[in-house]
Amino acid sequence: MNWINEAVMYNIYPLGFAGAPRENDFKLEYRLDKIYDWIENFKKLKINTLVFNPVFESTKHGYDTIDYYKIDSRLGDNNSFKEICKTLRENGIRVILDGVFNHVGRDFFAFKDVQQNRENSQYCSWFMNLNFGGNNHYNDGFCYEGWAGHIDLVKLNLDNTQVVDHLIGAVKFWIEEFGIDGLRLDAADCINIEFFKKLRNTCLAMKPDFWLYGEIIGGDYNRWANENALHSVTNYECYKGIYSSHNDHNYFEIAHSLNRQFGDGGIYRNIYTFNFVDNHDVNRVASMLKEKEHLNNVYTILYTMPGVPCLYYGSEWAIEGTRTKYSDYELRPCLDIDSIPNPNMGLYNHLCKLGAIRKALPALQYGNYRNINIKNEQLVYMRQCDSQTVFVALNLSRSDYNIDINTGESGTLTDVLTGEKFDTDGNVCVKLEPCSSRILVLNGGDIKIDFKNESEDIIPLENNINEIESLEPISAEVGKYRHFKGNEYEVIGIAKDSETLEDMVVYRALYGSGELWVRSKKNFEEIIERDGKQIRRFEKE
Repeated sequence: MNWINEAVMYNIYPLGFAGAPRENDFKLEYRLDKIYDWIENFKKLKINTLVFNPVFESTKHGYDTIDYYKIDSRLGDNNSFKEICKTLRENGIRVILDGVFNHVGRDFFAFKDVQQNRENSQYCSWFMNLNFGGNNHYNDGFCYEGWAGHIDLVKLNLDNTQVVDHLIGAVKFWIEEFGIDGLRLDAADCINIEFFKKLRNTCLAMKPDFWLYGEIIGGDYNRWANENALHSVTNYECYKGIYSSHNDHNYFEIAHSLNRQFGDGGIYRNIYTFNFVDNHDVNRVASMLKEKEHLNNVYTILYTMPGVPCLYYGSEWAIEGTRTKYSDYELRPCLDIDSIPNPNMGLYNHLCKLGAIRKALPALQYGNYRNINIKNEQLVYMRQCDSQTVFVALNLSRSDYNIDINTGESGTLTDVLTGEKFDTDGNVCVKLEPCSSRILVLNGGDIKIDFKNESEDIIPLENNINEIESLEPISAEVGKYRHFKGNEYEVIGIAKDSETLEDMVVYRALYGSGELWVRSKKNFEEIIERDGKQIRRFEKE
């Protein structure tokens, strides 16, 4: 699933973004068509995937679904949204939708039938803990379970095959009609794993590179993200660690979380987590930071840590917003691209650079993670893959700081944010300006990052439902190979893992210092998908 590693995502809450009324008046308005005006912004930021929060017909905020098969009339209709998805794909941008499957609104057809027919309704078994011996504050003459106690959000019974078929049928419809590329699973911690297994099997049968991630606030991410259920989850641990480590002037916090998750022996090295610093449910990061000068460093971490980065709409300009006890609407404003209030253009330009850098550096997309130097106000970590080593250095203090970096080999570090170069003999001291960061590529030569918005960079995406050309795998053996990123290697032999007895390929780089590498034979021989086509990870020369 190569495209996820190379994704830079952008999250929109459509009803707020489009300025829709808070209660559905069911008048058809094509408000979401304003997205066309934002496509150039997405290109500048190197965005290649959009995540839409709920777009289907609902009573109020999108999470109280009325109809899973119909676009909310406040946003448009099915045909207008189909055209939006088509245009985004033509501009190289994939689409992920919000799957709200734990609960529905009180205007959902099956619940309305229960209200009308009570015990005689054929849909009684669709809802959790329905009890006609009780009542609720709507005076329905019965009670039922709502999500987190909110009875406006009626909890579905996902052990009922009719409910599951209705929801899975909707997902099939979204894939077939809109060509979507993935789903965010709302309230995933409340949904049984068996449902996710069936959802995964259905989606991958229709679209082999389909991506599923769940909204998980805490707990062991491996419970939901594994080879049988979802591909990924929301990384709330690092969301909190990123902003609070800056507020507390304590980089040890985020360094600990990153190492715990992704370092040697990390518990989530198998998960490509969905990373963010704000969203439609939490205060915007520009409101959370005590010192706004730290915004650039916050996003440097987001774009260079393992996993996929996602930017929340408006936050590229440091839009502020906090939730209240009674409302989230400040987090979900209506924004027009030509009249952003008090835009922070310094942050915007930094994010444009970060998007281009992440797109250009495979170590940030695929690399392992390792802490190199941790101090309260400074942090250096390394991202490394077969073909590249990158050091990320950050300084959150208001003074210059000279940081020591153990590079492990001699050569040249190139800061792709500034173009500056630093020679290293295995150790180097690099100056960090106040509240700044560096992204240093080791022995990258005259590496150049395209920070411009070039139309030729945009590759239209095909709707590849079962249309990926079949490709036969190779069999790893001694000899020369070329990695799909372009670097050449020589396979020395096949070894056995001493604990699992798994076949491992041992190979050395035919560039630089000729480092030795090892990876599983299964992974070495893997067929991967890139830009809608199947390719071999390694081609024999």
